[in-house]
Amino acid sequence: MILTDTHSHLYAEEFKDDIEAVIQRCLESKVQRIFLPNIDEETIAPLKELHKLNPDLFYPMMGLHPCSVKKDNLESQLETIHTELIQGGYCAVGETGIDLHWDKSSLPEQTRAFKAQIEWALELSLPVVIHARESTKEILEILKEYDNSLKGVFHCFSGNELQAQEVIERGMYIGLGGVLTFKNSDLKNIVKNIEMKHLVLETDSPYLAPTPFRGKRNESSYTLTIAEYLADLKGISLEEVAMSTTGNSIKLYGV
Repeated sequence: MILTDTHSHLYAEEFKDDIEAVIQRCLESKVQRIFLPNIDEETIAPLKELHKLNPDLFYPMMGLHPCSVKKDNLESQLETIHTELIQGGYCAVGETGIDLHWDKSSLPEQTRAFKAQIEWALELSLPVVIHARESTKEILEILKEYDNSLKGVFHCFSGNELQAQEVIERGMYIGLGGVLTFKNSDLKNIVKNIEMKHLVLETDSPYLAPTPFRGKRNESSYTLTIAEYLADLKGISLEEVAMSTTGNSIKLYGV
């Protein structure tokens, strides 16, 4: 059985003191594929270092996170990310998108950065990893400007059932993480009606740890906890969840 964490920031400062132990727990939990989305210019080096530490386990992506978009330095940021991306070796553009939770005033700049990264993804035939915090509606509107040749995943999906269907109709995947296990989350009611072929697993480590680890540092080994919850929710075996979601991740990223 092979589990895949399609979204994890294990290169973050939170793991600098025990990354080897974190990796060991991943392998013991059957998590043998971990995809690393970039955040900004400062995270490029640690992301690449972690990939080099275990290239058979870690798969790097390159993008500019919407919360890192700077109003007065955006073009320079985009140039740095794009230069790194076109050097090759990355399986996706991301994470990118729009975040309206922290700063609505930067929406024009976030939109500019998001569209630029979509264009890169299309030029390089790479999928996009979409961050859509309190912005699923806005992002779906933007995606209408592009045809269905644009592939990708809605990381940590937080939309409603109709929006989930729109994501699926675009040929994109829905990323499921710790939020699925939260007691008051409505996500479980949406996921019940979605076929496995549209779903991938993620942790977003070190954030959003699943129940019963909620409030603690998240790590990729907890992909197993999320997979077990999804198996119970769907009434299928853990092995089937692993096979389906890992298979979907291969289709999504091509690796």
